[in-house]
Amino acid sequence: MISAQQVNAYRDNGYLVVENAIEPTLLERLRKATAEFIERSREVSVSDSIYDIGLGHSPDRPVVRRLKNPHQQHCVYDQAMRSPRLVSIVKALLGTDVRFDHSKLNFKPLGGDAAVEWHQDWAFYPHTNDDILAVGVMLQDCDLENGPLMVIPGSHKGPIYDHHHNGYFVGALDPNDADAVIGNAVALTGKAGSASFHHVRTIHGSAENRSCGDRPILLFSYAAVDAWPLVDVYDWDEFNSRILTGDVTWAPRQKPLPIRIPLPKVPVADSIYDDQASIRGRSFAKISASH
Repeated sequence: MISAQQVNAYRDNGYLVVENAIEPTLLERLRKATAEFIERSREVSVSDSIYDIGLGHSPDRPVVRRLKNPHQQHCVYDQAMRSPRLVSIVKALLGTDVRFDHSKLNFKPLGGDAAVEWHQDWAFYPHTNDDILAVGVMLQDCDLENGPLMVIPGSHKGPIYDHHHNGYFVGALDPNDADAVIGNAVALTGKAGSASFHHVRTIHGSAENRSCGDRPILLFSYAAVDAWPLVDVYDWDEFNSRILTGDVTWAPRQKPLPIRIPLPKVPVADSIYDDQASIRGRSFAKISASH
């Protein structure tokens, strides 16, 4: 699916965009299932175990920020996560032994308070090594107007920044740290069916949606099988059930990498939007207008 040149570009820059990463028939099924979840959200008034609801949500105007764990909500999302085309790209970037980690479907609704401040995924879940990435499958065309994912090239080779505010882990860089790097931001845009791939240490974020419709992006996180979580504790059998290729290992591979512990958590926070509520718009608005 991808060339050696693309693999090297990912390793150098910490991100990659691949066109036609999802088969057209699978893409259509994903879009259909996604529309059905939006329709069902009209019966939901507050966030729950399935939906993360945004400001202004109503039966007449659904404002869904996120569908939680979509691979557990509908079989088509699970099939997409296991798609041979997608997994082949992940293997080219991470190695032959791959474990699925988690999923989410971010809608980026217009006026839904769904901007995401600059952050590094590594700050949320440090592991014994950083052969970990996130895939963003674009279910609709993603352009500069609808709040695309933005990344800082090469930042995966730099420091791990402090993501705390007022003593709590909020999952966002301090604006002074962000100001030093965001001038190099690159927007990851593409046609529906394209997918972005970004390294777990790459600094990224996204501005508010300024278009007239939602911008759904299906996110899957994958890790090398020998990358072991340092903070979270998993059930052994469930953890290993997520291995897509390769075998169970009792010997994690360790690399001398910088880490910060993502504790203590924000009280009662249920998503990155809640985590970042106290600092929403603190730094991202400075460049959103120019992109």
